Amino acid sequence: MKIDKMVKETENTGNMARGTDDKQPFISIIIPVYNEEKNIAPLYEKLDSTLKKINYSYEVILVDDGSTDDSYGELLKVHDNDSRYRLIKFRRNFGQTAAISAGFDYSRGEIIITLDADLQNDPADIPKLVDEINNGYDIVSGWRKNRKEKFLSRRFPSMMANRLISKLTGVNIHDFGCTLKAYRKDVIKNVRLYGEMHRYIPAVASWMGVKVSEITVGHNARKHGKSKYGLNRVFKVFLDIITLKFLLSFSTKPIHVFGLLGLIVGGAGTILTLYLLVMRIFFMVSLGNRPLFIIAIFLIFIGIQFITFGLLAEINIRVYHESQEKPIYYIREIRD
Repeated sequence: MKIDKMVKETENTGNMARGTDDKQPFISIIIPVYNEEKNIAPLYEKLDSTLKKINYSYEVILVDDGSTDDSYGELLKVHDNDSRYRLIKFRRNFGQTAAISAGFDYSRGEIIITLDADLQNDPADIPKLVDEINNGYDIVSGWRKNRKEKFLSRRFPSMMANRLISKLTGVNIHDFGCTLKAYRKDVIKNVRLYGEMHRYIPAVASWMGVKVSEITVGHNARKHGKSKYGLNRVFKVFLDIITLKFLLSFSTKPIHVFGLLGLIVGGAGTILTLYLLVMRIFFMVSLGNRPLFIIAIFLIFIGIQFITFGLLAEINIRVYHESQEKPIYYIREIRD
């Protein structure tokens, strides 16, 4: 069956329609692919060897994220050889988060696993993730305890970012950046991904009250192709952390952050103004040539703007939640 008969593009969206296959796999494995043509064949061999040993039905969703090499040609060979390998091809490179999100939309399994295509993640660890999910966890994250990468450019920045994210979110994971993770379907279907937030799904989902576990997984040095990340990623990760903290703490109450800033700035301006007025009235100090008076007035106006911005953000948040039909809480169980 050709891929153009299996999927149907929806106009101007990143969502893919469901396949017509009636089989319901228990496990869905999502693999984003970008310029990994030399890794496709060995990846299939390792995956096939591992998946033949498990007692669950499965599907593998391969998402070609606008590769410029012959990755898609290699993926077609895999698909033609094994119908359980399903393909999605992007029109251009949209990024790893978009590729994983498309895989989530297209998956049908009860347990959903994400995996890198560069063979640095070991497919042999998949059964361990499934076993941990079956132990009652909602999300299981891989921990590349012995990473085969450069310390200063990759491992050290990652260690610092992971500690900061754990501190800010309360989700104690050593390795948020490891793509090898497993999710329950009912959890991941309620997570919307934007930007480059796929690394932080455990933290994003934590507000639902999910149970998160972490297990040690293998990590291999890259043999073919080039890494898609460099030191410039440090700045992106820092901005992602700010976004993540805002989404977790203030996404449903933006007035708390903007209103607080407004009160602090506006309060400082008000105190300065009162001080200067006292100096003018009781001590006859001229204010016309004092820059401090102008600064105080500016602070008051900026404080008012912050509070107004917070109120407008509150309105936008409510419109967003209503238009998306996104609930503000999730129920694990109801007993009548």
